[in-house]
Amino acid sequence: MKLSKLFVALAAGLVMGGSALAQTTMKISISTAQNSHQGIAIDTFAKEVEKRTGGRYKVQTFYNGALGGERESIEAVQLGTQELAFSSTGPVPNFVPETKILDVPFLFRDKAHARAVLDGPIGQELLGKFDSKGFKALAWAENGFRHMTNSKRDVKAPEDLKGLKMRTMENPVHITAYKAFGIITTPMAFPEVFTALQQGTVDGQENPLSVIISAKFDQVQKHLSLTGHVYSPAIFVMNKGAFDKLSAADKQAFIDAAKEGTKANRARVDEDDAKGVADLRAKGMTVIDNLDKAKFVAALAPVSAEFEKQFGKANLDKIRNYK
Repeated sequence: MKLSKLFVALAAGLVMGGSALAQTTMKISISTAQNSHQGIAIDTFAKEVEKRTGGRYKVQTFYNGALGGERESIEAVQLGTQELAFSSTGPVPNFVPETKILDVPFLFRDKAHARAVLDGPIGQELLGKFDSKGFKALAWAENGFRHMTNSKRDVKAPEDLKGLKMRTMENPVHITAYKAFGIITTPMAFPEVFTALQQGTVDGQENPLSVIISAKFDQVQKHLSLTGHVYSPAIFVMNKGAFDKLSAADKQAFIDAAKEGTKANRARVDEDDAKGVADLRAKGMTVIDNLDKAKFVAALAPVSAEFEKQFGKANLDKIRNYK
């Protein structure tokens, strides 16, 4: 009797050991710091995946471009050498061209409008466009409204941008628009930006307040203008093959975990936007917050007409007028 109990205990131990061994580890990366709106997104996602799959899946988190810049991370996910990434949409149109439309300047009225579009039918339809490119897009999240910083001068009007050498994302829509302002565009992966600003390779850059704060750009940039010229979404992407191997329940667990990551991410963006200007002023930045946005919109009239041809006025209006 005692012997049979011993065998039962041993068998149970083997089963438990087997389930522990069955844990699958995946990687997710961001280009910004852990203490950022993107860091909280992937930390929340990782915690939720582990919880929702009973610990069978563990997500390792990497920060500060440790696995490469955004474009490299997305390429790695597409190739399957990395399972997951969280990225701004900067390089995404190079992989999924249909997402270009979201990067058109002055397309969204405010964050509430942008979030409603992304969470609604338009955003969900765009998530589906990733499937044929080797990705499963789990959820839209947020980078925020982008603003201009530089080390040379206050930017109060569009003409003040002329001749500034600015780092831009590797994004064709942004580059076209910024050239129309007279900016000398310099596409560059995010992990290289701080050093480029520090060394004067570029005069400035443009990013949401959350990024400007977490990247400590106040240390290498004097002037900030709250242009809000582009709303920058972010996205959780997963290798399509890795996603397809999941059970139906685990697929839903990953999607729900990404939605929880998005909630935490957007809350942090709201917090950074609320306190960011005062923080950056306290750190010595000059902040121009009373810009005439209409002048910036007018300066882009020629490229806006091009974007209407490229994307279709009806498609742009569908987003602009979405409620």
